[in-house]
Amino acid sequence: MFKDARLVRPVPAIIYLMKIYNTLTRQKEPFEPKIPGKVSMYVCGPTVYNYIHVGNARTFLSFDVIRRYLAYSGFDVTFVQNITDVDDKIIARAAQEERSPEDVAQFYTDAFIAEMRAVGVQDPDVRPKATQMIPEMVSLIQQLIESNHAYETDQGDVYFAVRSFAQYGKLSGRDVDDLLHGVRKDIDDSKRDPLDFALWKAAKPGEPSWDSPWGAGRPGWHIECSAMSDAELGIPFDIHGGGVDLVFPHHENEIAQTEAATGTPMAHYWMHGGMLQTSGEKMSKSLGNFMLLHDLLKDFEPNVIRLLMLQTHYRSPLDFSDTRLHEAATSLHRIQTLIDRAASTLERARNPATWRKRTRQMFPTPSSTLLQSAYVKANSEFRAEMNDDFNTAGAVACLFDLIRQMNSFLDQATGADAARPDGATGDGPTLDEDEILALRSAYDTLVQLFGVLGIVLAPTAAIAISPQAEALLQQRGDARAAKDWARADQIRDELDALGFEVKDTPQGPQLVAK
Repeated sequence: MFKDARLVRPVPAIIYLMKIYNTLTRQKEPFEPKIPGKVSMYVCGPTVYNYIHVGNARTFLSFDVIRRYLAYSGFDVTFVQNITDVDDKIIARAAQEERSPEDVAQFYTDAFIAEMRAVGVQDPDVRPKATQMIPEMVSLIQQLIESNHAYETDQGDVYFAVRSFAQYGKLSGRDVDDLLHGVRKDIDDSKRDPLDFALWKAAKPGEPSWDSPWGAGRPGWHIECSAMSDAELGIPFDIHGGGVDLVFPHHENEIAQTEAATGTPMAHYWMHGGMLQTSGEKMSKSLGNFMLLHDLLKDFEPNVIRLLMLQTHYRSPLDFSDTRLHEAATSLHRIQTLIDRAASTLERARNPATWRKRTRQMFPTPSSTLLQSAYVKANSEFRAEMNDDFNTAGAVACLFDLIRQMNSFLDQATGADAARPDGATGDGPTLDEDEILALRSAYDTLVQLFGVLGIVLAPTAAIAISPQAEALLQQRGDARAAKDWARADQIRDELDALGFEVKDTPQGPQLVAK
């Protein structure tokens, strides 16, 4: 059976043409990693108190594609994604379900990993859990206290002093004084400033806690990512990613506490994915348009979900609906049909006797020139689009252009059958060596580049066909050409007994495993 070619990476130097939109500078910048040839990347993971919603899934899928493309381009990528397994929401969920916070966190961690794998998101190189890095968090908090950027209260809480960091607000573009409007002054009397945020929370009865210099307690949400990214990647690292909803306050607070403690930038590039919306409205629980990936996977193939998300640039809002999902399913079916057509044609090209049965003088076939140009163009434009801030929408459009050219090529090739005097389907189109090479190269390009986007393509009938089955299929073709329909039907039954179903297609008869 025809086998997909191995993915061949381009020369790594091409990556230096890449530009990434940096939320911190609000512009696209040339991508230059800290260490040539290597990329360090941290993407905020989930707080595991429920199944993840589709908006979370979009963020994780987007950064999966970014990671894949960087690796495809020749970089050695170290990808870290954390698990927040201690948090107010986890504690509340545990009380609701009458389980321990540890049980709740483990259950939804396992669910998250399973769902990510289901939609083709690669496991991170390192997946630290917050509860595994309490000592690192305590150490970082101590640094902040010693440098007068944090303070302890009488209750055993520790807060970051926002106004001690002069650049607070540089990521989100917010002014500190403006943030005071609408903030309740009496929300916590122990704070020196209403804007200060918790680094360490004193223990409450029945809640998880750890020992610290300030008494038993647990870390605040923001300090977790600062400690874990430093422990796994070192400060500064190349790319910090997440959803746009994390820009403020989470990432803003990460920058403040990390840079206050270390005196160096936390990350060189800050990347954020756009929100999901339905009917032009932000997807949220309060609006009743909230959707869990767990539920969506019951009704749609993972590749359908992935293809829909890829058709919008990762920074743009994505309108998510059943209509668009069904459109993506139709597009995916079109892709799969083309893959099956091309793979079948290439498989039959392995038998010269079959392919040379009809003379080219009687049944001319199309030139390979247009198809060669099409796959070279698709390869070049795909890289150009992805180097422009990972524009998957443009990259997918390039691949659909190639699909149109391949279908046109195969339509012309199979059109030769219509010229046969006996009207029989025959054994498939007759192609010369240049045309076979062009089709194989176009097929490989399509499979490889969709693979970079995380959509793995393979022929539906990817089965091992025995020489006996091949011989019977050949005999059936001869019987049909001779209009010996009884013999053709008998051979079909014999193939059925071997576990194969015969499908007559415009490309000739195909064997499909039953």
